[in-house]
Amino acid sequence: MRLSIVTPLTVVVEEAGVRAVRAEDASGSFGILPGHAGFLTALGLSVVSWTASDGARHHCAVRRGVLGVEQDGMKDGGHVSVATREAIRGDDLATLHATVLARFAADREDQRRERAEATRLELAAIRQIMRHLRQGAAGAGP
Repeated sequence: MRLSIVTPLTVVVEEAGVRAVRAEDASGSFGILPGHAGFLTALGLSVVSWTASDGARHHCAVRRGVLGVEQDGMKDGGHVSVATREAIRGDDLATLHATVLARFAADREDQRRERAEATRLELAAIRQIMRHLRQGAAGAGP
C-alpha cells in the first residue's frame, strides 16, 4: 500500500510498501490492510499509525482531516491518503500524545477564545450603531 499525509503547505508522509494503517474517527479506531475496500471518513484529533515494509511503526498526529482509501489496481494493495490542516510526524507515540495532541487542544481553545472575542466586538459595534440610529430617529421628530 501507499500512504500519503498532506497539508496545504507540505507533504508530511509519502511512503510506499506500507503493511497496515490505523487511525481513529468519530466511530472509533479502525485498521486498513492492503486490498481494503474503498473508504472515506472524517478524522478529528487523531494519530495515524502505520507499519512500514521493514516492520517499523511510525505515527503522525493530525488535527481534523479526511482519510480515503482507493484501489489503484496496483499489486501493492491501494492508496491511503490523508488530507489535513495540520500534521506532525513522530516515531515516539508517547511524545505525540503528551506534547503534540496537547498543543492541538490548546490551539483549539485559543481559537474558541478568539471567536468569543470577535463575537463580543461585533455585538459592541451593533450596539453602537443601534444607539446612533435611535438618537437620529429621536432628533428627527414628526
